[in-house]
Amino acid sequence: MKSITLSLVLAALSFAANAAPPAGHPSVEDARAMLPPPIPKLTHQGAVLSVTNATGYTYIEVQEGERTVWIAAETVAAEKGDQVLFDDGAEMADFYSKTLNRTFPTIIFVSNVGVCHAKH
Repeated sequence: MKSITLSLVLAALSFAANAAPPAGHPSVEDARAMLPPPIPKLTHQGAVLSVTNATGYTYIEVQEGERTVWIAAETVAAEKGDQVLFDDGAEMADFYSKTLNRTFPTIIFVSNVGVCHAKH
């Protein structure tokens, strides 16, 4: 009796997995494509050394452990002394900013920045 019930359950699951979705519903692949992309993990953190705002971007000089890095993100409110968390982003060498008329030896363009404001 148990083997017949288990067989029926397995058959029903197999049918359900291979069945077409109801009319008007997207396929599983289309439904997955509609999901927003995952939010990158904020794996880096450091202290803000300086901030420069430009149209649409904020450039932040960050002391991350023993190294100093520049990151660029969509406009964010950060000030010297704040702590920031940021994702891996995309690193560029010898990036020239027309807006700032400045070349950064290396800069990381990040998708997400979290700011913990320093108490003044």
